[in-house]
Amino acid sequence: MAVFLTAMLASAHSARASVALLMEEPYGTFGAFNPTGHAAVYLNRICAETPTQLRPCGPGEFGVVISRYHKIHGYDWIAVPLIPYLYAVDDASDVPASVDRKQVAALRDAYRRAHLEALAPDDRHGRAPRGEWTQLIGSSYDRTIHGFAFPTTPEQDARFIAIMNDRHNVARFNLFFHNCADFSRNVMGIYLPDVIHRNFIADIGLTTPKQVARSLVKYDREHPEMDISAFVITQVPGSVPRSHAVNGVAESLIKSKKYLIPLAVLNPELTAGVIAAYLAGGRLDLPKDAAVFDAEDFASGQQPATPVSAPIPSLAPVADPVTDDRTLLSVDSDDAVGGGMHASTSLMP
Repeated sequence: MAVFLTAMLASAHSARASVALLMEEPYGTFGAFNPTGHAAVYLNRICAETPTQLRPCGPGEFGVVISRYHKIHGYDWIAVPLIPYLYAVDDASDVPASVDRKQVAALRDAYRRAHLEALAPDDRHGRAPRGEWTQLIGSSYDRTIHGFAFPTTPEQDARFIAIMNDRHNVARFNLFFHNCADFSRNVMGIYLPDVIHRNFIADIGLTTPKQVARSLVKYDREHPEMDISAFVITQVPGSVPRSHAVNGVAESLIKSKKYLIPLAVLNPELTAGVIAAYLAGGRLDLPKDAAVFDAEDFASGQQPATPVSAPIPSLAPVADPVTDDRTLLSVDSDDAVGGGMHASTSLMP
């Protein structure tokens, strides 16, 4: 794992500046009830001065993950350095090859005590508090993450830092209208105005992580010069239950028998409408050859298990245009309405 992460971070640091949507798979009881997952944004040249103050990255730093959270010290958004966000440790050499629930809890609590006491202080017994602070760190222990990245400029990053640092960072979370996907949509909108929109058919007007990804894929089809690339960060092996696929609203209804069958019995017309909504605008097929970050492959010095032409390995797979290839997203003409997607390779000039 340490060898893998060292190589991955070296490549990420050498890549051009980029911003990436992290579409994170749902897990646990809430994930079974609400399979839309979580959305966050990774910026590889922007770092966190504090969890609520951004700055340009310095040498040896690898960017920040930012997202909207619920009931964490009254803040709307919080920024966490990349490695802690994924693995709840400061140094890549400390990432375990496999974990169980007890190890995950210990890693999170140790990082909290070292860095996040102000956001998540001890309870009255001196122990780790309950609450949603655990979502800030160690995400890769709970779920697989699908990334969609595109290049940015230093000027765009500077503008983003100024905007975020100037805003009032006060809790606004609402599951229906101010959720994590809404936040990611607004963040992406600073870089790509008027590109990401709600889906009033397939998601009944809610913003979902999958709809944010779908909007990026559609934009890439219309503007291939954007060079949007795909990657996957796999869930860390171990006994922690595996995450499952991200769904949109209509998709979650038609793919779940516990919802679909009662709905079909009670209102067959509505059921037909839900199915039509999904087929018309709710599909998104993830690329089968996106760059996969596999610890065992990289630790052994091998190529990724899934062959890709993207630089190996990079959390922001935006390659140097002179020396590297990349994996680009495209939408088949037959799938344009449904959002079907595959990864194609393109040799940069």
